[in-house]
Amino acid sequence: MENVLDVYERPKDAKRPTVCVDELHKQLIGEKRVPIAPEPGQPERFDYEYVRNATTNTFLAFEPLAGRRITKVTDRRTRVDWAEFIRELVDVHYAWAEVIVLVLDNLNIHSIASLYEAFEPEEAHRIARRLEIHYTPKHGSWLNMAEIELSILSRQCLDRRIADKATMIEEVATWTDVRNAAGATVVWRFTTADARIKLRRLYPSVQD
Repeated sequence: MENVLDVYERPKDAKRPTVCVDELHKQLIGEKRVPIAPEPGQPERFDYEYVRNATTNTFLAFEPLAGRRITKVTDRRTRVDWAEFIRELVDVHYAWAEVIVLVLDNLNIHSIASLYEAFEPEEAHRIARRLEIHYTPKHGSWLNMAEIELSILSRQCLDRRIADKATMIEEVATWTDVRNAAGATVVWRFTTADARIKLRRLYPSVQD
């Protein structure tokens, strides 16, 4: 925990940006019956029955000090999918950076091993050399600021039935553009000093 909190206290550095990464699973839901259009004083109404379609995954990278988000909707959330997203961060979105400082939770796909499963060893090694990875502790994924952004995405954009992947891609892209244009960011105030006071029960007891 303290390792991640120390990372958040680092000043902004274009050559070593701090980027939080997480993902969100979403079931696509279609309608069995056409919804009833809204009328004055009456909202749009949906039937309680619905159709389960495919599922999607949304990867999100959040650079808090720049107020920047990068999103990608995929069919699945596998090691290869994650590795492809990380390669895009390295080669496209942060091509100028010497090292990307990644904050991740402990999901099993979030590892250098995923790069070697997706790419040839030389390519995996090239990407890995551009990464400095910091993991949140178990049961501490709330320390990953990307999780906060995914919660906002869910509330503002995905809290309704979405029937297909194309619509999902469009909705997520629009949300990303609007939020980035606003420069919205997270003001992180929880420090290592705060943790030692507020979460004192989690620290081992040292006897003199």
